[in-house]
Amino acid sequence: MTGSERGDSENDAPTVSRSGGRHSGPPADAAPHVTDADAADEVHTPTRALPIVQDGDDAGSEPTVAIQTIVHDSDDAGSERTVAIQTMSPDGTANDDVDDLATAPVAHEAPETPSDRTATLLQAARSWLNQDPDPETQAQLRALINAVDDGDTVALSNLHSRFDTRLAFGTAGLRGEISAGPNRMNRVLVSQAAAGLATYLRRHAAPGVTPSVVIGYDGRKNSHVFATDTAALMAGAGVRAILLPRLLPTPVLAFAVRHFDASCGVMVTASHNPPNDNGYKVYLGGANNGAQIVSPDDKAISDEILRVAADEHVLKLPRGAYETAEEDVVLAYIAATAGIAHTPRAQVNAVYTAMHGVGWDTTRRVLVKAGFDLPTLVDAQIAPDAAFPTVAFPNPEEPGAMNLAYETAREVSAELIIANDPDADRLAVAIPDLSSASGYRRLSGNEVGAILGWRAAALAGSDPDAVITEETGALACSIVSSPALHAVADTYGLRFVETLTGFKWVSRVPNLVYGFEEALGYLVNPETVRDKDGISAAVALLSLVSDLKSEGTTLVGYLELFSEKFGHFASGQISVRVSELSTIALVMTRLRESPPTHVGRIRVDEIDDFRWGLGDLPPSDVLRIRLTDGSRVMVRPSGTEPKLKVYIDTRSTVGTLVERRAAAQAALDELDRGMRALIA
Repeated sequence: MTGSERGDSENDAPTVSRSGGRHSGPPADAAPHVTDADAADEVHTPTRALPIVQDGDDAGSEPTVAIQTIVHDSDDAGSERTVAIQTMSPDGTANDDVDDLATAPVAHEAPETPSDRTATLLQAARSWLNQDPDPETQAQLRALINAVDDGDTVALSNLHSRFDTRLAFGTAGLRGEISAGPNRMNRVLVSQAAAGLATYLRRHAAPGVTPSVVIGYDGRKNSHVFATDTAALMAGAGVRAILLPRLLPTPVLAFAVRHFDASCGVMVTASHNPPNDNGYKVYLGGANNGAQIVSPDDKAISDEILRVAADEHVLKLPRGAYETAEEDVVLAYIAATAGIAHTPRAQVNAVYTAMHGVGWDTTRRVLVKAGFDLPTLVDAQIAPDAAFPTVAFPNPEEPGAMNLAYETAREVSAELIIANDPDADRLAVAIPDLSSASGYRRLSGNEVGAILGWRAAALAGSDPDAVITEETGALACSIVSSPALHAVADTYGLRFVETLTGFKWVSRVPNLVYGFEEALGYLVNPETVRDKDGISAAVALLSLVSDLKSEGTTLVGYLELFSEKFGHFASGQISVRVSELSTIALVMTRLRESPPTHVGRIRVDEIDDFRWGLGDLPPSDVLRIRLTDGSRVMVRPSGTEPKLKVYIDTRSTVGTLVERRAAAQAALDELDRGMRALIA
């Protein structure tokens, strides 16, 4: 969806008139029960199943049978339930001429007792235990089984949480706590995933072509063993398997998929999740250009994994010899990434933290090759450490995560702080701020995304008067990211494309020049990788700050120039954690069924419902509320946590810089208060 097409495509969906604005409804031919293609990342609002009406064109179709259970009133306590059976004509009408309406007793089955359920659960747990090659999770599961046998109800509940469901494989791959059972990350689950993925790759390979996979891993607990299990099982299944030479950042794996022209890539990481989590990200080569999987590939891979889980014993799966890549692939990534910056015009006094992850060694080598002085390091956080001892949560966005970086920056009077998350696919940036207690202010992902987008647009050298076509370079961001990038694209004659949340969507935009996501994800070099890359983003930002310093200004001044040129954009976020996912569904349903006419004191102009898709976007459980003052509110369930998330964006283009800031912030505050009331 291009910048010039955006308004038209969104208005294609029928709207329902109401006081206070318009509310988008489903397309005329849309089925009411729609699931998001991004099933692994979205929490869906439950929908009611409606009758399926056959297409009127199917005149020769067989009659259908509607079966309705009739429950007797409570007064008839001794009566049996009956079933009404009625023949329906192809046009959906009842065929009363045929004596097909009858009642019959419902066959009763003996209900399963708690002891039966426990026995079934224990059988599943023992079966899992018999194929678990990990002594740690073996001991853990054996202790739980023994405790349940002894009547321990807490252990029984624990066992249910592990075996009643399974970690779903979707467009985010797998991610969860390392522990025993199918609803946790462990060697059994990873082995099943590897075997299922291998089958998928063989089935989709061209005739006579051996599929290939390149596998990377970070410094988290079990990352190396999950990676080597994957490599051996892939090789045993007839897939050429290449393991990266050592623990490395996620962007190096994304690069390696294209570097080796591999069919697939697997990265073992849980990014910035809690310490005891791990995960399994999958990329596809070929026509996918090394991007993360999306629908329908996720479903096809998941089906193969479930088949393996049902039919195979992982200890009996064949294993084979795999290759270990040479250091050349890392050197190639370093050269390509350093090449996005010109020789520094001025050196920058910066501080760097790897947040106990794997980013520093590769970042150091890139900076050296690009000609930058090395930053001062946050020594306590620079080496990989799976325990993440200095942070409660290894995410630069979390309160307190950057405290050691601020302390180090004060010691050296740093001009800039750059931080990677543990697998180095994200970048956090902080700048001096005397009004802050720490002396520094972390920029939001939207602020960094906007200024890197401005840099990218200026370097693209586009003509603002040129006619925009599908071949025009594109700036892209997710639907919950700041509209500031749209203003940049319009000014520079570039396409602007919005995607669903997730870099698997951003990275697939045709003719992409630059893309970002508000959650600290930036893609500044789409010709090198097709995923967010915190290392290349750091190089781009350092290059920008170096240029600004040579011109006598700072990043603070550049942000002010942005607000003067494009308008001042303000962003805020509300995140509500719930104990029951049904709470989120209820809130989303309430907003849909009783759409607000105002948010706070600001009038609603239009509400877009993404349940049936919108424009070029596939279905998603998202609401977009447009306000009459030009502000925007996005409401969606979190894809990874039991949270309802609200994203608020405002803009002011009138008056001085001070006046613009004040107006945008006032609207932001009003919308924040209003949305908190609406979702309470």
